[in-house]
Amino acid sequence: MLSKNKIKFFNSLKLRKFRIKHNLFIAEGEKLVFEILKSQIKPKFIITSKIKKLETLTDLNTEIIEADISEIKKISQLVTPPAAIGVFNIPGYNLDIMEIENSLTIFCDDIQNPGNLGTIIRTADWFGIKNVLCSENSADIYNRKTIQATMGAIASVRVHYVNKTKFFLSLNKALPVYGTFLNGKNIYETELCNRGIIIIGNEGNGISDETEQFVTERLFIPSFNTGNKTTESLNAALATAVICSEFRRR
Repeated sequence: MLSKNKIKFFNSLKLRKFRIKHNLFIAEGEKLVFEILKSQIKPKFIITSKIKKLETLTDLNTEIIEADISEIKKISQLVTPPAAIGVFNIPGYNLDIMEIENSLTIFCDDIQNPGNLGTIIRTADWFGIKNVLCSENSADIYNRKTIQATMGAIASVRVHYVNKTKFFLSLNKALPVYGTFLNGKNIYETELCNRGIIIIGNEGNGISDETEQFVTERLFIPSFNTGNKTTESLNAALATAVICSEFRRR
């Protein structure tokens, strides 16, 4: 049963300041909870109407709270309350620059929409990209909407928040840094490296001036809707999928 104090505590985690204070985040839904439980991210609480199904996946440090759907509804942000909600410890990852320099990495430059950020994490996981870096002004990966949009990829992809200038200055100058621009080279006709940084710009403003100075390869995703009026640009998450697909195809 969920006590009033527990309900108040879990609802407080909707706010970033309390997630930081308690070093906890919430994931909703059986599938999402199961995916995270299979990772190294440790659960603190599991609130569920299906206790037998989940208790075998947790350890003694996890408090399992059996609750019915009407109780779960009091802490859920979903239209239809899920059968399980997990409260997990926020993982602490060390940023390994050597690993970054020898792999393909996504850098989110002030991505603001939680759904976009979550989808970018999901896309990174699909294409085998292990690290996603975010500027300090990007959306919070542990926002419930962001976690939901990752569809469990948060369990596989390491997300780091960095000062953009300090990060890029710390890299080997020979490492390719890719960004998309209207005056860039056609991505389908440009030689691409199997390592480097792919910068995904802000939804409305694109890549910031502060970050653009570090771009070494300017790319462009052409529209194939020739001769017809079309949208000015792709959604940030969709552009990420197109770019990653082309890099991996090579």
